[in-house]
Amino acid sequence: MQEWKASEKEAQKMTRDGAISVNLVTGEATHISDRPPEQDYSSADETAGVLNRAADEAAGHVERRQTKKARRKRRDTFREGEAARDRPSSRLQFTEEERAAPELKKAIRKSDKAADKLDAAKAAVPVKPPGKEHGSPLSRPVQELKSTIHGEVSKVEGENSGVQAGHLGERQIEKAVGYGGRRIHQARADRKLKPWRDVKRAEQAAVRANADFHWQKSVMENPQLASSNPISRLWQKKRLQKQYAAAHRAGTGAAQAAGKASQAAASAAKKGGGTVAQKLGGFVTKNKHTLLVVGGIGLMLMLIMGLMQSCTSMFGGGTSGLVGSSYLSEDADLTGAEAAYCEMEAELQEYLDTYESTHDYDEYHFDLDEIEHDPYVLLSILSALHEGVFTLDEVQGNLEMLFEKQYILTETVTTETRYRTETRTDSEGNPYTVRVPYTWYICTVTLENFDLSHVPVYIMGEDQLSMYALYMSTLGNRPDLFPSSGYVGKYIENPPTAWDIPAEYLTDERFATLITEAEKYLGYPYVWGGSSPETSFDCSGFVSYVLTSTGLCNTGRLGAQGLYNISTPVSDPQPGDLVFFVGTYDTPGVSHVGIYVGDNMMLHCGDPISYTNLNTSYWQSHLYAYGRPPYN
Repeated sequence: MQEWKASEKEAQKMTRDGAISVNLVTGEATHISDRPPEQDYSSADETAGVLNRAADEAAGHVERRQTKKARRKRRDTFREGEAARDRPSSRLQFTEEERAAPELKKAIRKSDKAADKLDAAKAAVPVKPPGKEHGSPLSRPVQELKSTIHGEVSKVEGENSGVQAGHLGERQIEKAVGYGGRRIHQARADRKLKPWRDVKRAEQAAVRANADFHWQKSVMENPQLASSNPISRLWQKKRLQKQYAAAHRAGTGAAQAAGKASQAAASAAKKGGGTVAQKLGGFVTKNKHTLLVVGGIGLMLMLIMGLMQSCTSMFGGGTSGLVGSSYLSEDADLTGAEAAYCEMEAELQEYLDTYESTHDYDEYHFDLDEIEHDPYVLLSILSALHEGVFTLDEVQGNLEMLFEKQYILTETVTTETRYRTETRTDSEGNPYTVRVPYTWYICTVTLENFDLSHVPVYIMGEDQLSMYALYMSTLGNRPDLFPSSGYVGKYIENPPTAWDIPAEYLTDERFATLITEAEKYLGYPYVWGGSSPETSFDCSGFVSYVLTSTGLCNTGRLGAQGLYNISTPVSDPQPGDLVFFVGTYDTPGVSHVGIYVGDNMMLHCGDPISYTNLNTSYWQSHLYAYGRPPYN
């Protein structure tokens, strides 16, 4: 059978390579122009050359930037060293009484030693400064020439594996030689600056030693400083050190700096005295008119709340609720208070980080909690203490008080008698060995973070605690202040919602009564020690209140361990039973409790009060037991 084909049709068109004829049936193209096809100059080899040149240029840019940075650092070192050399002597002149005081002997010895080192460092500084550093004027052209050469070589690398391998090795050698040369140059420049660097460091050590002497002298003259909290002492000592260093840098000399430091220490001692009540009394005296206005607003809010039948309206909306639950202080004061507290934490961290270098013991042991807090907890406490409105100056005392209560620093020194073997010589020149006793000093440093959210119950009355709970429930209506806080997600963006309890569980009247009361408080904030809707709750306070207020089980106010003790352990929990946990925070025995609602769910006062699935690794790892309260 004859095969039929479509008739061939030709079409002509212009391309970059000239005119071509295309067979529309077969798709074949025939070059019919006298113009030769355009060559492709963008070969892979040339592309590689371009890329290599770009890489070399980028590497050169980074190298030049690093060189400038190092040169600038060395210049700053020289200037600071020159300034330290020219400042007046930091050597302190001690009286006979000061040298005779046992409390000051160690501080005086350190001060004298630091002054001797500083004098020696100043004497070692050459009169002639080191020559100015200049970059080579040929470095940039040489770099560009090298990049061009490497780019040309790259064009033929693809055709010759030997060239490619040799070029790669050459580039690696060039990089190694360049790096080595730069390191040698930097080492030479650093060595030239060593006298200025030594005098700078020696001055810093001398200033610290002198400030430490004045602090020890202040402690001796003001016994109330010695009996204060270690955190308070640290804060006041740091403040004195800063003031002494500032006075010394100003060029006032050791005597003048010492005088200012002593005045600062005495002032700190006076400020450190007095109770929180006295400080608050002073605030009231200075701000009578402001407090009258704020107190009137607070009184109106309390009256409104008292007229409401449900306690949940404390956390409700409306204009009065908005005002009463909002931070009313200026943004600068709110963020300033947080910044001041963070600065105190940073100084505590620095103190611990440099502890071994600033103390003189033979052995150290550290047991340190994390240094951290949430800004909304801090601002809610301050707002509650000051009836909603405060300035940064007004809360300085509160910040120090809270810091001392949150962080408990303990420094314990113990001694051991140890022995070393020494070789001695008798009268006839014969060597012999003896065991010589010596004292070995062991310092143990512990830092406990009590958690700032646990502090309010110890420093506030019920009214202030209620205000604190209100501020925490809304975050002062300012979630924009610290959007990275975990409370923003838990309280504002994803507030807790009710769980759809199966209808068959609610046929149990006892459980239905229990859960109806408990769900009234969904979203209430966790308040350590809280046990009522007015102050909000902690975990055991929430369960105790719900059991008692419903009349199902009059437990009174019990802790988690106490609720476990009155419950009967069960292996097959039912809705209305309690679920207990251990190890959720550092406390012996049962540490957390919730209400079991069936299907591995519980309603508990977490942070905030919410439903939680028990089938998570966290809750399973801390699960202790289920128990049934002695229901009526």
